[in-house]
Amino acid sequence: MKRVMLFFATNLAVLLVLGVIANLLGVDRYLTANGMNFGMLLAFAAVIGFGGAFISLLMSKSMAKMSTGARVIAQPSSSTEVWLVDTVARLAQRAGLPMPEVAIYNGEPNAFATGATRNSSLVAVSTGLLQSMTREEAEAVLAHEVAHIANGDMVTLTLIQGVVNTFVIFLSRVVGYLVDSFLRRNDSTSSGPGIGYMVTSMVCQVVFGILASIIVNWFSRQREFRADAGAAGLLGTPVPMQNALRRLGNLHTEPLPQSMAASGIAGGGGGFKALFATHPPLEQRIAALNPR
Repeated sequence: MKRVMLFFATNLAVLLVLGVIANLLGVDRYLTANGMNFGMLLAFAAVIGFGGAFISLLMSKSMAKMSTGARVIAQPSSSTEVWLVDTVARLAQRAGLPMPEVAIYNGEPNAFATGATRNSSLVAVSTGLLQSMTREEAEAVLAHEVAHIANGDMVTLTLIQGVVNTFVIFLSRVVGYLVDSFLRRNDSTSSGPGIGYMVTSMVCQVVFGILASIIVNWFSRQREFRADAGAAGLLGTPVPMQNALRRLGNLHTEPLPQSMAASGIAGGGGGFKALFATHPPLEQRIAALNPR
C-alpha cells in the first residue's frame, strides 16, 4: 500500500514540476494564448504515461505466466520442486516477505521475479537453469529474485517508467505545437493544430522515447547490482552469487519476452549496446560483489 501511495504521490509531483517549469518559462501562457489547453495536456500526459505503466504493473504476474508458460507449483510433484519451494520459502522468510508464488517453466537458463506488490509476487525459474546449475548456484539465483521483491524493484521501475513516459508525451506535444505555430505564423485562416504538429510530435515521441529508454535501463542496471548484493546478504556470503554469475557466462541463455527483459537474471551488453541493456555485464556484477 505504501508503494501504491508513492506511485500516486510521484504522479502528482511530476505534474507539479512540469507545471512550475512551464510557468517559469512562460510556455503555459504561450500555449494557452495560441489555443492549446495547457492543463488538459498535463493531465493527458500523466494519464497516458503513468496509466500505461500502472496497468502493466498490475498485469505483470499474469502476463509473465502467459508469455513464458510458467506453471505455479501448488503441490510439488518431484524432489526438485520440493527443494525449489522450500528454498524460496526460506529465503522469503529471511527477507521478511510473505511467501511468493513459485513457478517453473520450460526454457534455457533464466529466472525472474514479478508482481505488483511484495504481498503478491512470483518467483519463476526455468528448467534449463535448474539442470545447468548446482543447488548452491540455483539458490543464489533464487536469492537474487527474492531480493528484487524485497527491494520493491518492480514498483520502482514502474515509477521511473511512468515519469519518463509523462515527460516524453508532454514534451513531444509541446515541441510539436511550437513547430506547427512557427510553420503557420503567417496563416490566419486555419485554426487548430496542423500537419506540422502531428508529424513533429510523432517524431519527437520516438526520439524522446529512445532517450528515455537509456534512463530507464540505467536504473534497471542499478537494480541488478542491488539484487546481487541482496542475494549475498541473504546467503551470508557473495561467493554463491559470483559462482552463479560465472556459470551464466558459460551458458546459452534465452532472453525473456521484450516486456519482461528487465525481470530476468541474464542479460547485459558491452559497448554502445550497454546504454540500452537492462543488465550490467556479468564481469561488472561479479566484481561489484568483491569485498572492499
